[in-house]
Amino acid sequence: QAQFLESGGGLVQPGGSLRLSCAGAGMRAGAATVSWHRQAPGKQRELVASITPDTSTTYAESVKGRFTISRDNVLNTVFLQMNSLKLEDTAVYFCNAHYDMDHSFWGQGTQVTVSS
Repeated sequence: QAQFLESGGGLVQPGGSLRLSCAGAGMRAGAATVSWHRQAPGKQRELVASITPDTSTTYAESVKGRFTISRDNVLNTVFLQMNSLKLEDTAVYFCNAHYDMDHSFWGQGTQVTVSS
């Protein structure tokens, strides 16, 4: 059974940076479309960014120019570099690795809090 584990969350001031990691075990992360999602209190989970096996990327409009998704297939890990963080970026961030309709895996989430 594949597992994906997020790490790298924490407390940061507005304008600061964090790098989240989504480390895979049991299946090659490089063979999946991996996406980052976030859910703030009282809000629906939203897609933040995604990267395909051929490294095509997409971003939510709210994070374009500030967040960068990348992958290291040797480490079996997908990263989300978050710069110029804003208060509204506060949320629990989840990664999802999607292989096909029968194999889609979520991590447990990591908290990102942007506060002065």
